[in-house]
Amino acid sequence: MLYKNKNAVMYGAGRGIGGAVGRAFAREGVKVFLMLVSLLACLDAVAVCAQGPKYPPLSEYMMAPEPEVALARSAAPEKVSARATVKILTPSGYKVAAQGDNGLVCMVMRGWAAATSSTARERDLVYYAKLRAPICFDPVASRTVLPLQELQAKLGMEGKGPDQIAEAVQAAYAKGELPRMEAVAFAYMFSADQDLGPGFGAWHPHMMVYTPYYENSMLGGNEVDSGLPVVGDGRTPFAVTVIPVADRLAVKARSK
Repeated sequence: MLYKNKNAVMYGAGRGIGGAVGRAFAREGVKVFLMLVSLLACLDAVAVCAQGPKYPPLSEYMMAPEPEVALARSAAPEKVSARATVKILTPSGYKVAAQGDNGLVCMVMRGWAAATSSTARERDLVYYAKLRAPICFDPVASRTVLPLQELQAKLGMEGKGPDQIAEAVQAAYAKGELPRMEAVAFAYMFSADQDLGPGFGAWHPHMMVYTPYYENSMLGGNEVDSGLPVVGDGRTPFAVTVIPVADRLAVKARSK
């Protein structure tokens, strides 16, 4: 045979076409050495590979602790946020950086918060590493919405895509692992430094009112840029009524 007792070194031949070619060489008496370059690369950069094919490096989602605390507090007027608990994102999820005493919790959401949105465009914001959405949850939202956001961030950091995150969230609700959002809850999103994604940027300071199963038509079918209340993710457990407030109420982040 033409190739008998020859050597073949194949790169990235773990499956598919590479695997078929390798087997063909072997039948001809060739000694095949499979160099799984992509696997070795993953072993050298586990965090990057774990993020999945469309995710940027996890480091692009992270912030230094002090600026993140300041950005989180900018979600609400100082009278509110100064006494709130603040959570920041760490490589192992959200952790308390400052303990408060008024029952509110402030944090900076990342794109994973959009994983359960009703439109594909919004769900794809999970891959937008620059998204920074400072928010301060009231006591009710801190008990119901916050655990959801923490779970979605955890799953995103594990490399799960929006569909996988949504499925895991649904399963968590079914198992009683997440508290159901059955009551109205509020959150502040007043930060002048928020980045809500391409086409939105800082947008307007606004209140988030969690109104499960509401739909936009119930408030008159208002448009997003009308300055009037508008319902997002309508007719779902995650429906939220967004109420813009005056731009002069926007809060700038202030690091110490």
